[in-house]
Amino acid sequence: MDYRSAGVDIDAAHRAKNKIRELVRGTFRPETLGDIGSFGGLFRLDKDRYRDPVLVASADGVGTKLKVAFAANRHDTVGYDLVSHCINDILVQGARPLFFLDYLALGKLVPEVVEAVVSGLARACCEFGLTLLGGETAEMPGFYPADEYDLAGTIVGVVERDRLIDGSELEPGDQLLGLSSTGLHTNGYSLARKIFFEQENLTAESRVEEIGAKVGDALLETHRCYLPLIDPLLEKGLVKALAHITGGGLTDNIPRVLPKGTAARIDLDQWSIPPLFRYLQRKGDIAEAEMLRTFNVGIGMIVMVSPGDLETTKSLLADAGEKPVAIGEIVEGECEVVYGGTL
Repeated sequence: MDYRSAGVDIDAAHRAKNKIRELVRGTFRPETLGDIGSFGGLFRLDKDRYRDPVLVASADGVGTKLKVAFAANRHDTVGYDLVSHCINDILVQGARPLFFLDYLALGKLVPEVVEAVVSGLARACCEFGLTLLGGETAEMPGFYPADEYDLAGTIVGVVERDRLIDGSELEPGDQLLGLSSTGLHTNGYSLARKIFFEQENLTAESRVEEIGAKVGDALLETHRCYLPLIDPLLEKGLVKALAHITGGGLTDNIPRVLPKGTAARIDLDQWSIPPLFRYLQRKGDIAEAEMLRTFNVGIGMIVMVSPGDLETTKSLLADAGEKPVAIGEIVEGECEVVYGGTL
């Protein structure tokens, strides 16, 4: 017997690494030391650029959005999703990304699939200026089906200690601006898949006129990265708090940055729920409260600013091509979201 007979093809792993070598090298920043293939990635923090740097790290996965990628046999977007999601998570604390590491585990290692996944990772890293420093690609027969994989990643960023954002300075009267999402991003997919694929018996190739796209295309729309929009606001010190709307929706994510004695009042009539969410709500007969805890309902990031900085913030966002929506304000309360209006 040998390793291949047990389901692990070391030669296929070498072929995959050769395919992704140049993709990974293309993400290297000047601070990157060494090359891919080492036991650990090396990154030199340029201390001359910072007075009192704080490293901010986060780890996450893509969740069951991967099931849609399998169904559509499209693997070049989920890596982009993962990097964008992780950038947004550390951006909430004011950090800019430095480097990223991925973990890809497959039931059967197919070099072309690995290359497609890593191409998405590399594309996002290049676009947003971070190094794909390293990672792990593991073939795990018997643990994952032969045509499936799991994907996770870790990001490390940096922020000056006195520029950390934690929401502690929020106070009643501060304004909330919503930034639009590009679909479901990376949460709510277990329910969305149940509606599309089980209840409605659709496939990834089925076109739904109500949402104006094929199911696979709509569900695989990439997770939006808000770094280009938020970065100018951070430079000018306008942001008092940020909330990345992921699992838990508006209801559970906004309270994560609220100081004691405050709440967020959200007016649901201030924006139109996109057709994809409207379709899911109608077909699934989903209650409004459930929608607001499961999906981002069209708002992927919330920027919280003082009233005096509202117009400047809106102007800077407009200059970057975004049309922010004034969706509410901070009020007195017990670290919760209070809704007005209806979806």
